[in-house]
Amino acid sequence: MGRLKIELAKVYGFCPGVRRAVEMVEDHLTQRGPLATLGAIVHNAHVVDRLAAKGAEVVRALDEVTAPAVAITAHGAGPKVYRAIERRGLALVDTTCPIVKRAQESAHRLSKAGFTVLIYGEVTHPEVQGLLSWTGGEGHATLVSEEAPEARGGRLAIVSQTTKEREAFWEFVLGVLTRRHPALSEVQVVDTTCPETGRRYRAAQDLAREVEAIFVVGSRNSANTRKLAGVVQTTGVRTRFIEAADEIEPGWLGGLERVGVTAGASTPDEVVESVVARLQALREGGR
Repeated sequence: MGRLKIELAKVYGFCPGVRRAVEMVEDHLTQRGPLATLGAIVHNAHVVDRLAAKGAEVVRALDEVTAPAVAITAHGAGPKVYRAIERRGLALVDTTCPIVKRAQESAHRLSKAGFTVLIYGEVTHPEVQGLLSWTGGEGHATLVSEEAPEARGGRLAIVSQTTKEREAFWEFVLGVLTRRHPALSEVQVVDTTCPETGRRYRAAQDLAREVEAIFVVGSRNSANTRKLAGVVQTTGVRTRFIEAADEIEPGWLGGLERVGVTAGASTPDEVVESVVARLQALREGGR
């Protein structure tokens, strides 16, 4: 196994929005003290545990907050949440990703302008729930173009969950327009997809062409990491989806000469580094 080469994807791990959110929470904990996060600040147990040790408590609802401050996650939240935080007199740490914020502003503006807002996204995803709330009840979310609703007054606006692939979003838009065209008088499309998503997928696909197996690192409750693992699997390369280095079994490396490592947008650098260190140790004959 001494010949084993370990290669990292050119782009992997924390995206700028997640990194910004974690840093904002850490800065508050260091400078001002404890706070609550309205949901996990990032879908990664390692990060959540690290922040908890510094005084960040994850809550599911504002009624559970006992700290003097609360953080909204990078996924964002709806206007009712902001109003409730203000009513309670809580200090706000708003870590909403700037790209998500742009999507929220688009959904709000278009809804107020009289459009039915259609969101390409998973209706149960926290980001999409937030986007829907900014439409004032005039929004719909789906991943299936056939499920596009009737548009009030024939005016339809389409935006996207930011973590969706740009190509898939535009295929969805084309499908909606093809089916609804006769009934539409005006359409506005705002491409709110994040370029970081595609960059990670392409980097993983490029890596797959160079190695015999890829380790995809991240929490299993992270939607973006699960999707990344799926993208890797479609290349045909042997794929191992792991959360931590200690999951790696020595037998997995038998007969391999080149392995790759990539990670979801919610996976911190230190977890990736520990995976690489584990692979290096196994390469040198460790267990």
